[in-house]
Amino acid sequence: MQTLTNGILTVNVKEHGAELSSIINNGTEYLWQADPAFWGRHSPVLFPIVGSVWEARYRVDGKEYALGQHGFARDMDFELVSRTDAEARFRLVSNEDTLKKYPWPFVLEIAYRLHGDSIDVIWEVSNPGSEDMYFQIGAHPAFYYPDYDPQASPRGFLSFDRSEVLQCIRIKEKGCVDADTLYPLEVGENGLLELSRETFDEIDTIMLQDSQVGRVTLHRNDGTPWLTLAFDAPVIGIWSPPTKNAPFICLEPWYGRCDRAGYTGDYRDKDWINCLSPGASFSVSYTITLH
Repeated sequence: MQTLTNGILTVNVKEHGAELSSIINNGTEYLWQADPAFWGRHSPVLFPIVGSVWEARYRVDGKEYALGQHGFARDMDFELVSRTDAEARFRLVSNEDTLKKYPWPFVLEIAYRLHGDSIDVIWEVSNPGSEDMYFQIGAHPAFYYPDYDPQASPRGFLSFDRSEVLQCIRIKEKGCVDADTLYPLEVGENGLLELSRETFDEIDTIMLQDSQVGRVTLHRNDGTPWLTLAFDAPVIGIWSPPTKNAPFICLEPWYGRCDRAGYTGDYRDKDWINCLSPGASFSVSYTITLH
């Protein structure tokens, strides 16, 4: 475990999965503490896929590979490569085991940098191989509802940096989506989306794609902002465990997305795939700001 602090925030990061595991400000914990009764993770990094591939299998040049939901990086030990009081960087490098599940060599670096009341989460994917590399990467941080009461609703509210009607897609079956059916996201006249006990019971995950938004804020029940995620990712998932009345919500910027239901094409042709030429790097970030 690596502990970072800047006098305002205190943040813990596990070397296993390079997973953010605590965000404390003024004695308050903002990040879900992984109670397995609801969901046993804090903020896993999703790589080399986001979500599920159809039937947990995918194909490259006719060869089939098995890969579980969200890939394998979250379950591997990273190497700490540098750190200061307010920043740490971790590295994961492909090996014989990863090549059996995913046929491209890679270097994945994840860094956490504190500044003021914000945390920058930085990802860098590099292709050390001799062929084009295809991948997805995403975040899955879980945050406590600020005014959670298991017997009461609402849980809080969300707001977005866009006032137009938002269109979302939904899971259809086996963790994969119906990408052709769009559902309007019902935001109130005050610009706030109410989060109730039942919000995720039927829809499972709210997925907004095509860069519809670049900022999401979680608000307290009185409407005051609690925390904000800012990102350039083209897709964001919003999730809390259906039917569990869970005390947290996940706000998830993604460079990728699960398969369409029934997809059996080549991995390189799946929706929202990223390609790196030999020797190239892909560097992106998102920012968590506490209010």
